[in-house]
Amino acid sequence: MAHLSPIDYATASAEIRAEHDRELALRGRMTNMKRILLHSPAAHRIYAEWFTLRDLLRPALDDRAIWLFSKAIAETMRAEVPVTFFRRALIDSGVDPEAIEPTADEALLIAFGRAIAADANAVPDEIWAALKARYDETLLVNLVAFAGIMVATCMFTNAVKVDLDQELERYRKPSPSPLVGEGGSARSRRDG
Repeated sequence: MAHLSPIDYATASAEIRAEHDRELALRGRMTNMKRILLHSPAAHRIYAEWFTLRDLLRPALDDRAIWLFSKAIAETMRAEVPVTFFRRALIDSGVDPEAIEPTADEALLIAFGRAIAADANAVPDEIWAALKARYDETLLVNLVAFAGIMVATCMFTNAVKVDLDQELERYRKPSPSPLVGEGGSARSRRDG
């Protein structure tokens, strides 16, 4: 259960209701994370800049590349809500997240996303060299800023323990299958 509650639209201030309505008009849905962020319309608007930066990354990066980059950050940060959000995007576009074969550019973005999420102070020079060979500095500034909002999103969902949206349940990463132990009996990873 989340540490913070979602807003109650019926009792929310006019400012919060206006921000809620603006979000619904722009994107057509309201997630658990957004409902919690709406306690502060300013915080909600800051996190929503993810969409602005995403749009600036297009058309140099297509949706799939952006989803894989974002998913790599979320996986590295062990953030189930964003991981599942990007699994849904991939699955709904016909891509199996467990069997994806990234292009060279996508593999570079995945490596960059993992490096940023793991330790932004230690992104390998080889990754930077490869990025600079492919993209201009404006795109790279937008990419790093976008990654920063992804990291912030992961941090928020993890720290608050945002509940997974019901609509995402069926997109969860499958649990590891039980291991077959001695004598052919199945044991879970937890059991040894």
